[in-house]
Amino acid sequence: MMTDIPWSRGEWTNQPGAVVELEGDLLVTAAEGSDAWRITSYGFIHDTEHALLAPFPQDSAMEVEFTAAFSQQFDQAGIFVRISPEHWIKAGVEYADGAAQLGAVVTDRFSDWSLAPVPDWNGGRIRIRVSRAGDALTIRAAAEGGELQLVRVVPLEPTLTAQAGPFACSPTRDGLTVPFHTWRSSPPDGQLH
Repeated sequence: MMTDIPWSRGEWTNQPGAVVELEGDLLVTAAEGSDAWRITSYGFIHDTEHALLAPFPQDSAMEVEFTAAFSQQFDQAGIFVRISPEHWIKAGVEYADGAAQLGAVVTDRFSDWSLAPVPDWNGGRIRIRVSRAGDALTIRAAAEGGELQLVRVVPLEPTLTAQAGPFACSPTRDGLTVPFHTWRSSPPDGQLH
């Protein structure tokens, strides 16, 4: 059973440039230069993402829906899972190399980025779901009401305390506004496939 999480329940890791509730949606305007990354390949640490986080207990799932209307390099949104400043996961859609990309950054001291092009998802309504069960997070995604597809399986100790929720970043420009439509919790998915 899905349960809506009210926008007011979350706490921001970094306050966005603007936040507006409009007809049930949360419109998040990212600050220029906002991002989340640790060291790998680039040598820098960015911890300026705008993530609205609530507790993410073991044996549960969390999902968000948003519209991904991206046009500038590294515009991004999705779900952020935070264990600590050096241990976190972000999963969603990011605009890179001229197209929308579906992917995840898994960070445990160092960031690890995986992605796949989904150019037809740009401008559409995207659903990102993360299930936490056993020793893993299972990340799935779908566009425009389609079937969820597996994005990544990430190891996570079941005893660790985590928070999760919607996030947006705009590393290269000012003025990116992402409309988030839903934020929900539910029991975790039962099967990997």
